[in-house]
Order: sequence, then C-alpha cells, then structure tokens
Amino acid sequence: MVEIIVLGAKGRMGSTISRLVKQDRDFLLRAVLEKEENLESLSKEYPDVWVGSELDKALEKYPQAVVIDFTAPAVSLDTIKICLKTKARLVMGTTGFKEKELIILQEAAKQIPFLWAPNMSVGINVLLKILPELVRLLGSKYDLEISEIHHRLKKDAPSGTALKLAQCLAEARGVELKEVARYCREGLIGERSDGEIGVQTLRGGDVVGDHTVYFLGPGERIEITHRAHSRETFAQGSLRAAKWLASQAAGRLYSMADVLT
Repeated sequence: MVEIIVLGAKGRMGSTISRLVKQDRDFLLRAVLEKEENLESLSKEYPDVWVGSELDKALEKYPQAVVIDFTAPAVSLDTIKICLKTKARLVMGTTGFKEKELIILQEAAKQIPFLWAPNMSVGINVLLKILPELVRLLGSKYDLEISEIHHRLKKDAPSGTALKLAQCLAEARGVELKEVARYCREGLIGERSDGEIGVQTLRGGDVVGDHTVYFLGPGERIEITHRAHSRETFAQGSLRAAKWLASQAAGRLYSMADVLT
C-alpha cells in the first residue's frame, strides 16, 4: 500500500486526487495540505486524515509517503526544497515553470525520486510516443501547428501540455523549440516560414483540456485531437505515477513515459 500526501487538497486537481486515493485500496491517504484559511473545512471532509499547511510536519509523521503536488510554480519550488531535506518521493504536475526553474527540477531529481509531467493522462503520453514517427514519415513538407483550449481560470499559457507536444515535434525535427516556435500571429506578418511550429491558445468556459496537433500538407491535413473529459484522467495518472515511483531510486527527472514503458 502506497502512502500519499496531497498538496492543494481544496483545489481542482488536489480535491480529485484526494478523493480517488480514498477510494483505492492500493493507497492510503496520510495527509492533505492547504492554506490556513481552508483547514477547518478540509478537516470536516477528511476527519481521519492529518490536515495542515506545512509539508515538513506532514513528512515528519509520514516519511515514507509519496508527495503529490499540482499547485503553482512558487509553491512547488518550496515543495522541492522540503522534499530534498526529507528525501521524500515527489510526483509533480505543476505547469508554468520558467526554463531556469526546470533546471532546479532536474537537479533535485539527482537526489530524490522525482517525477514531473505537465500532463499525466495516458492518452497524451501515448501521443507523445507516436508523434515523432508521424513527423519522420510525413517529412518536412507538412506544416506543424498546435492548438489548445482550457477553462477560463487557467493561469499559464500556452498550457504545459501544448509546450510538451511542441517540444516533442521540435525534437523529432532536430531543432530547438525556442528557435522555431510561433505563439501568436497578428498583422501583416508575411508568409509562414517552413520550419516554424505554431502554438495557439484559447481560454474560456469550463474546458478541462483540449489539444490538437495539425500536420498541414499539400492537398491534405491530419488532425490528432486529445480531449480530457474529466480531471480524473490526470488524477488517475498521478496515482499510477506515485505507485511506480514508490519503488524507484533517485538519478534523473522521471516522466510518464517511464511509467508507461
């Protein structure tokens, strides 16, 4: 049985993960963490679980637990520091990190078992496996574009998943994403360059997450769309990752690709 500590347990993802952990006999929900103002209501929801706002105290009580964090970059960077001190295992789905912050994740993973994925759905991670083959087979005559739609409350753009998909396409072409990415088009911009990879963002309503990859070629196009109908898709992926990580050693920053291999 894998012990779990959930950060942001009143949030959209944290509440879903906490609920699923309670329902799954393979897991034991040890602690749920939130801001001070949310602790009273959280205690009523989880009367038999340790409730608090300080991760280090939770890990003192449950040092073998896997920490699951789907919060925000600033919070998650503090989570990493605490996990490094306590040598705790960490599953993280936070998005919106800057390039220099991703280096912090990579360095931390050398010291603790650490898995980070901007999208933990099985479908998206299978898509990441097949996209390079499509890029190779279709060749350079096909223009690559990505569109993504999320709910109106999402704070970062483009989504971490869209960036991961774009990175996958760029690597398949042997180029740096930052050299070919086009995140916005407006005005008299001229013809589309041959090598660019477009990433377009839409926000509105309560969309959980839609991502479409376009291969736009001469006389035809291929569209591959992934639609998440429920946050349970990501939450189940995080639990699958936690179970896998529980038996892993530190060494490198793991991803869902490692879990699915």
